[in-house]
Amino acid sequence: MPKPPPSPAPDAPQQPANMPASAAPRNEYTVDELARVSDTTVRNVRAYQDRGLLAPPEKRGRVGVYDDTHVSRLKLINHLLARGYTLANIQDLIKAVDEGHDLRSILGLETAIGGRWSREHPRKYSLIELLQMFGDKASPAALAKAVDLGLLERDGLSFVSASPTALAAGATLAKEGIPLADLLEAVGAARPHFSVVAKALVDLVVRQLDRYDPDALPPPADVPALVDAIWRVRPLAMVLVESEMNRALEEASGDYLGDRVAAIMAKKLGESGAKPSIARPTGTKKTRKQ
Repeated sequence: MPKPPPSPAPDAPQQPANMPASAAPRNEYTVDELARVSDTTVRNVRAYQDRGLLAPPEKRGRVGVYDDTHVSRLKLINHLLARGYTLANIQDLIKAVDEGHDLRSILGLETAIGGRWSREHPRKYSLIELLQMFGDKASPAALAKAVDLGLLERDGLSFVSASPTALAAGATLAKEGIPLADLLEAVGAARPHFSVVAKALVDLVVRQLDRYDPDALPPPADVPALVDAIWRVRPLAMVLVESEMNRALEEASGDYLGDRVAAIMAKKLGESGAKPSIARPTGTKKTRKQ
């Protein structure tokens, strides 16, 4: 796995233009990781480099190191291919950009809008490692469900997780007694809602472009401030998600706790012959609305 980048030396290459150092931390990838996070193949990465569509990696000894500018360029290529452009068309476009035509204005926006939101790197796990993490709960059915959900990806006899942190959290929950099947079902049920939230957050970021003509690039003079604004919005959007998730969890757990305690007390009072007039505990959603 790649290590965090060291502090740059005085003569080290600077970050790409229009990307504030404080707002745009640099992720680094091997060619395998780059292909995985960009939803392409190593073969395609090599082919795009040969055609001049993708800049070569930074060489550190014999290892090529890629970064988020490569991820953004690959996402752009994938997007244009999906819209019916040929590689020749895309090559002409990239050539125009690299030669400094007006399309250069879009380069700063490539990474600001299309760059990855997560700083996690994929990690490969052997079946033995997964069994050590999940025990006998890592059944073939559970592994197949995790692959279907995209939480794991098969790589020969091993598995790759795009989010090792989430996988570790799932292992901890499983060890606490939560059935793995129930946990995977909860992830599948929650995913459409997260997709709606993600769409809303991306809209917040992209809305920075709404003041410009949809069919035209922003004026080059506006691009630095625009890109800087987008980089500031991205982490704030994540803060909003965490805050709202915490609020929703507090309400959901408060409601459940109130209902469960009320049911237990009603049963106890019924057994003792007392009149089961139960007031809900304070702090729940229903109590606050009264």
